[in-house]
Amino acid sequence: QVQLVESGGGLVQAGGSLRLSCAASGSTFSIIYMGWYRQAPGKQRELVADITRGGSTNYGDSVKGRFTISRDNAKNTVYLQMNSLKPEDTAVYYCNFNLRTGTMRPVDVYWGRGTQVTVSS
Repeated sequence: QVQLVESGGGLVQAGGSLRLSCAASGSTFSIIYMGWYRQAPGKQRELVADITRGGSTNYGDSVKGRFTISRDNAKNTVYLQMNSLKPEDTAVYYCNFNLRTGTMRPVDVYWGRGTQVTVSS
């Protein structure tokens, strides 16, 4: 069984910064992909940023230049540094891991429960 635990959300003023963390525990044999997604009220869940095992990163257009994703493979943790936050960044942020729990296991997808980020104007 794999669990993802997010932390670091909260309330911040526009222009401020937050750092989100998501740590995986359990049978994390091989983590292939890590990503952050967000969902604002009345909107679809969207990609914020993702990072592969090799370190290649990808960002949503609305966060490019402001957010940075990173990972610590030894800690099975992914981070999202969010700078210059805007009110439109307000959403629930979810981490997503694609991983294998064993050598011959298929790649499974896991989601965290989400952490609220609120940016006031």
